[in-house]
Order: sequence, then structure tokens, then C-alpha cells
Amino acid sequence: MAVAPPTQSVSVVLNAGSRRGVQAVADVRRLLDAAGLGHARVHAAPAGGGLLAALDGALAEAPDLLVVGGGDGSLSAAAGMVAGTGTVLGVLPLGTANDFARTLTIPTDLAEATRTLAVGKVVDVDLGRARAYGPGTASVCRSFLNVASTGLSIGVTERLRPVLKRRLGPLAYPVATLSAYRHHEPFSARLEFPDGDHETLELEDLLQLAVGNGRHYGGGNAVSPTASLDDHRLDVYAIRRGRLRDHVSIARFLKDGSFVEHDQVDHLLTRRVRVHTDAPRPFNLDGELALATPVDFRVERNALRVVVPRAATAAAYDGPGLVAGDAPAA
Repeated sequence: MAVAPPTQSVSVVLNAGSRRGVQAVADVRRLLDAAGLGHARVHAAPAGGGLLAALDGALAEAPDLLVVGGGDGSLSAAAGMVAGTGTVLGVLPLGTANDFARTLTIPTDLAEATRTLAVGKVVDVDLGRARAYGPGTASVCRSFLNVASTGLSIGVTERLRPVLKRRLGPLAYPVATLSAYRHHEPFSARLEFPDGDHETLELEDLLQLAVGNGRHYGGGNAVSPTASLDDHRLDVYAIRRGRLRDHVSIARFLKDGSFVEHDQVDHLLTRRVRVHTDAPRPFNLDGELALATPVDFRVERNALRVVVPRAATAAAYDGPGLVAGDAPAA
């Protein structure tokens, strides 16, 4: 049976720094009224910063439903704050890629997305957790909804300037990727699996290494053909540098995720992985540069409750808890 969204106490945070955030601020109150959510309290985070402070202010109101208007980075920040609490997350996709919304089939049309908040259903999804560790490293934890990655994606993120995203929209991703590819330097990595489900894996001459919690990333690419926000596993893949024709072949299958079957790609499933690299490297978490290797990744089962359309099938409402045979991560 579908679980209705809680709408008695609603707080809304709009990231004015997201691609459509500035334009949306003026429209959201009207659309909330039309959806029967006119009592919602609206907070606008100014462009250039202030998102975390706005989220803190909204959560201080103890809402049943926290609605976040922004891109995947904004949603990941909010997800890390409400995971494991009684607050449900609502999504207004205002970013460039909107991959979390894409995975859950949340409409990109602002009016339809706002209406979904009132008439949709609640599902629970997994959340990725990343923790930097190592000698002399302060333990820093971050959350991610879609993908954490290093390698080519770091160069892409560095080239995805706000002006490029506003000008080109989703086309900014292939433009930035081509530029980053020209300047990429290969790297090596070691993957360790604390739960013992895989042997330690040594990888060299890498183009990209990614740890996926969700299904989509990079404006609609798929992590793998079977990747899901609701499967309680991480998809880990590594692409070796190879030849240009290998990369062209891989690129043809990014949209459906079948590139993981290429002989230049290693792919496996796990609930926890530790990543070491030949030199400290930053990871891109849902479009935001954060943490440097070594990093410990794990999946937190059904940690986050989200409002989705009634017809959405990417996730269900199962309730928190461990899968039979699981043990909490250390």
C-alpha cells in the first residue's frame, strides 16, 4: 500500500545558486499554493553559499517534509542531514543533471514536481556514505545519492563552471568531458573489501574509478544495467586508460550502463569498499569535490525517505533495517 506524503509541517529550501534556482524562487510560492501547500515555510539560500545554513534553519523547524529545490549536490547535502530521522525529503529538480530525480522519475517540470509533493507517495532509498581516513587524516564523512568518482570526472567537475552549465544545460557535460580527456593523467588504485566478499584488487593505468549508490549520473548516464537506489549494494567500476578506440566504444554504452561489460572495465557489487590511490586524489560526490583518498565507502540501507510520483517503480517503501545476514559497518 502506498504511503502518502506528510504535508502538515513543510519547509522548503531553494538553492538560488542552482541552474534554475533564481528563476524558480519567484514561482514556488504560487505553485505551493496551487498544490495545497501554501502553509509551507520557504527559505532561499543565496547564490555563492548559504545552502547549509538554510538547511539548518529549515530543519530547526522540525518539518515532517523538507523540500529541497536545487541540483544533485544540494540534494545530497540535505539527504545526509535528514537520513535516519523522521523527516521525509521532497525534490524540486532545479539543477543541470538532476540525476537523482531522473532515477526516481520525479518530473523536471516545476509545477508537476510541486504537485507530486502533495499527491505522490513515500519510498525509502539507500544512501552512500564516504569517510576519509588514514594516518594524520581527520575522520570526515560525506553522503552521496548517485555516484562518487575520481579520475576523469575530477577534470570534468573542474571544467563545469556555472556559466557553462547555465549556457549549455546538460550539453555542458560532454563538452567538459572532452576537454578533461585531453588533459587526463592515468593513476593506480587498490580496492579493499572489509566484509570479505571480494579479494583485494590492484588496478593500474586508470581513466576513471567510480562507486555508485544510485542509477544515473553525469546527466543521464547509467552506472550499470542493474544499478538501483533500492538494491542495498554499491556498484564499483574502474575504466582502464586503453586506446582511444576503446573509449569511443565504451562511450557508446554509457547511457544504458552496459559499458561495464567492456574488457577495459572492471565491475563488481559490494556493500563496502576502501579505496587507496598511488597519491592522494579527491573524489567527486554528486558533482561536488570532497574528500581525498584513502576513502571508505559503504551503503546505508533504506536510510532516506523520499516523495516520488505514484506511478514510480524505482523504489518501494520497505522500512529501515538490515538485510538477513548483514552486520552493521564498523
